[in-house]
Amino acid sequence: EFMQACWDVEEVQAKGIQHLASFVEDESAFPYLLTCTEVIILAMKTHIDSLDLQVEACTLLLEILSQALEQGVMMALDERVASCLLHTVRKHSENEEFLSMLCTLLMMVSASEVAAENLRKVGIIPDLLSILRRFLHNDKICFSCCAVLWSLAVSGNSENNADQAVLESALPVTSAVLQKHLHNGVVAESACSALWALALQGCLTDSDYEPTAALLLDALRMNPERAVLVKNGCLALASLVRLSETAALAILLDSKGSGTELIKDGYHLHFDEPGVAEALCLLMNEMVQYDEVMLNMRSQKMEKLLSEIKLQFPFS
Repeated sequence: EFMQACWDVEEVQAKGIQHLASFVEDESAFPYLLTCTEVIILAMKTHIDSLDLQVEACTLLLEILSQALEQGVMMALDERVASCLLHTVRKHSENEEFLSMLCTLLMMVSASEVAAENLRKVGIIPDLLSILRRFLHNDKICFSCCAVLWSLAVSGNSENNADQAVLESALPVTSAVLQKHLHNGVVAESACSALWALALQGCLTDSDYEPTAALLLDALRMNPERAVLVKNGCLALASLVRLSETAALAILLDSKGSGTELIKDGYHLHFDEPGVAEALCLLMNEMVQYDEVMLNMRSQKMEKLLSEIKLQFPFS
């Protein structure tokens, strides 16, 4: 109440945020801290030029949201709050260190479908793409922004033409993130998820299918031990194959080695992971829709792999 009564006094907001931060370690205070998130974000908007206040507020919000996610509590922030966060992103778009924190915050916020939809409504996607282009070298920023893109793409309405056009412009930069961070499993996993979302939303053109499929195969090849990446990579490939035979042929004829062998290896490495097996089956199911591809898969003895999966998951 004191912070709300003195919006315009920076010192009051800063002291209030510091005082709230002192309760973070107290578990019994958590429900009350949850009710303070909007006050904290509005303090950030009101005193947007104060970097110290921005950093302290962002740090506190990260603590609160981390605890919320651990306890399965979703923060459905409204459109006004989403607008405040966008305002902060734009004001500090050159400050790499602070942006890294802010993008992590956006990633946590976008875990809520309502909040993701509100971030999308206020028009944050072009800003995310701009940040990615500018800080392509920063793995934390790339990881967070790709995760936010995934959430915004899957929460959106593909019938909105303006949104669709913005999402289509996300493909080159998302591909660039994956290309740049192929050896960083955490970032590659996030980028694969974003590419999957873009494929689901129909954001690719005919000329995109082959290079995107090749890039996803590279990600699988470089990070075979990461079950979630293998699953999301296969789901992204399945979405591409559903759209075009070119993608299916790109998997079979990949210049760096057989895509079907990669699929087999992925399953054998994660044979006890139902999510991976399901994603692989979905991919194979899309591939056999094309006669030429099916003949090739038959010659690669893919039915043997399917029999193995059936034995491993008889009740799924």
